Amino acid sequence: MTISVVIATHNRARLLASTLEAVAAQESPSVWWEIVVVDNGSTDETAEVVRTAASRAPVPVVYLRETRSGKSHALNTAMPRARGELIVLTDDDVLPSPGWLNAYLAAFREDQADYAAGRIFPLWEAAPPRWLSPRLYGVLAVADGGPFRLELGGGLNQQIMPIGANMAVRRHVLDRIGGWNAGLGKLQGTLRTGEDHEFALRMARAGCKGLYVPEAWVRHRVPADRLRLPYFSRWYIDNGAIVAGLDQEYAPGARELLGVPRYLWRRAAADVLGATGAAVRLNVAAGVASAMRLFWFGGYVRARWTRRATAAVEAQPVVLRRS
Repeated sequence: MTISVVIATHNRARLLASTLEAVAAQESPSVWWEIVVVDNGSTDETAEVVRTAASRAPVPVVYLRETRSGKSHALNTAMPRARGELIVLTDDDVLPSPGWLNAYLAAFREDQADYAAGRIFPLWEAAPPRWLSPRLYGVLAVADGGPFRLELGGGLNQQIMPIGANMAVRRHVLDRIGGWNAGLGKLQGTLRTGEDHEFALRMARAGCKGLYVPEAWVRHRVPADRLRLPYFSRWYIDNGAIVAGLDQEYAPGARELLGVPRYLWRRAAADVLGATGAAVRLNVAAGVASAMRLFWFGGYVRARWTRRATAAVEAQPVVLRRS
């Protein structure tokens, strides 16, 4: 089994240098492997950083450039050039553990899984605020599913969602379902998400089997400027809107109330009670977690109702009047 480690990057030359150093320092897998870096329109020293890494790395380092903005474009550019049977993804602000690749290699040799997700620990740039609990770590792309290996099956576990900071997928899956949706993700400075979520939903729809491999762990840098409530609230609102669209495409038929799945109304009611109870107990972390889920619900509802209103207008017949 051959491996391609794929990293998309944009204007993070300093962080990328550390990531490439950590990847190149892997405990040598007993297979051929390479590193593929896709420069997504950087204007800093990214190209020089990759050249330096290539001169020192014990494996081939391929440098590609994709000027269309968006990580999805970058990943899709890499796939035809990556030569590995196993595509292992990470980000330019991630530090993989020394045994990262060997852990994935062993897991795929032992199991006929189609894809795998690894464990992600936070690497804090500043001390996390007291209102931040692990329930909100998804905003920071910090996904810790615990210390035990789990089968994900054809469905998805919200606590172990495969994301680009640390996941691996067999080449035949990409050949079968295609790459990442270029209409999703952080475009033009927004906090939009969804490209990894949509890709995971397509894998689930195709019946792909997933595996959670905690031994394949990485550390993900968390910038200090993201540890702010406005950042979290914007993220939850935007993510709710994205998931509203994905649900309509990938989970049709759910019982609805006012155009929104009933279970989400029940969850929102529970969050209102949870926020109230947390306020009474002066539990700041629990209160913020409930409030953020309500922001998410608001983004979801607004997106659903906007789509319904647009569809209703488009469905109106056009009346032609004679002059």
